[in-house]
Amino acid sequence: MAALTAIGSLSIDMYLPSFPAMAADLGVGANMVQLTLASFLIGLAVGQLFYGPFSDRFGRKPPLYFAIGLYAVASCACVFVRDVETLIVLRFFQGLGGCGGFVISRAVIRDKMGAEGSARAFSLMMLVFGVAPILAPLFGGLVLTLWGWRSIFVALTVFAAICLVAMHHVMDESRDPQHVQPLHLGRICRQYWGLLKDRQFMSYALCGGLVQAGLFAYIAGSPFVLIELHGIPAQYYGLVFGANAIGLIGASQINARLVIKRPLDRILNHALTVAVIVSMSSALAVAAGIDSLPLLLVCLFFYLAAYGMISPNAMAIVLKHQGKQAGTASALMGTLQFGLGVLSGICMSMWNTKSALPLTSVMALCGLSAFLLYHLVAKKQSSPATAI
Repeated sequence: MAALTAIGSLSIDMYLPSFPAMAADLGVGANMVQLTLASFLIGLAVGQLFYGPFSDRFGRKPPLYFAIGLYAVASCACVFVRDVETLIVLRFFQGLGGCGGFVISRAVIRDKMGAEGSARAFSLMMLVFGVAPILAPLFGGLVLTLWGWRSIFVALTVFAAICLVAMHHVMDESRDPQHVQPLHLGRICRQYWGLLKDRQFMSYALCGGLVQAGLFAYIAGSPFVLIELHGIPAQYYGLVFGANAIGLIGASQINARLVIKRPLDRILNHALTVAVIVSMSSALAVAAGIDSLPLLLVCLFFYLAAYGMISPNAMAIVLKHQGKQAGTASALMGTLQFGLGVLSGICMSMWNTKSALPLTSVMALCGLSAFLLYHLVAKKQSSPATAI
């Protein structure tokens, strides 16, 4: 399951170093190559809504075979493209297939474990989420140097093939036969509408999604803020990025131990408090003209560390009461959270100013919104089993 969740990060981060080479080889500008990333992200967001209901009806493995198979075929086809338009289309289908991995993996974990067990498993999977963005660009750059940009898609095809073999031999079907859901469009729409009206589901899903949107803002804005504004050499930016990723990984592993003895809501509350304090502190400091790099780095580190505890616990609580429709719930949660992340990236791109204010403000808005949503809505919807 952890390997399947890595598909998204690998598909994005591995080929980022190859953008100039791709543009030169295909005879287009950098903006056209960037569209290949946009089409992949659209495929990731849209595809999630389909895999959830299909996995609730046919089981977890059949849709997963289709999803990873589609991803492998699209990745292989990317090796042979001769124009950027075809690559854009194929990247969309890559995203459409790749998103099945992390949608269904969440449902599988929910099938096999309770809320606390799911929180531990999601915490351990955060290890992959944190490590992949560090190692993938390094591996992608190495492959690019040795064999060219097309070899990166060869590597992604091989990775997908390995996942398919592992799924066939290692993964067990986890959906309860008693929870089979008929596959009718009207019923699917009613399920999604019911989840959208479920205050507990929506409040916890959006809490996790808002903090994740702050993470997207960090990914989009930190290169400009740290390299151009604060003068960190580009070759050392990866060290800062890696240090923050280590904070995320470390916090998620601590969370895996904490959930054994402490209620999920209590841990979530404390982590949200840390996120809002550090994000608001950095935003207020920048707004007041205090342009302190050490303060910014400390705030970024603890925000990502807080996210390492918020995300697994919010996901576990969201899916706790969705046994009969875990796939559908996982799909809608992923689409909502990913949509918020894309929205934060758009805000970052539209707010064009030579300061750290866009980055810190968006992260502060995300952290504060998640904190208020939790205390005003989510906390009131908690069951006695999860309440503080």
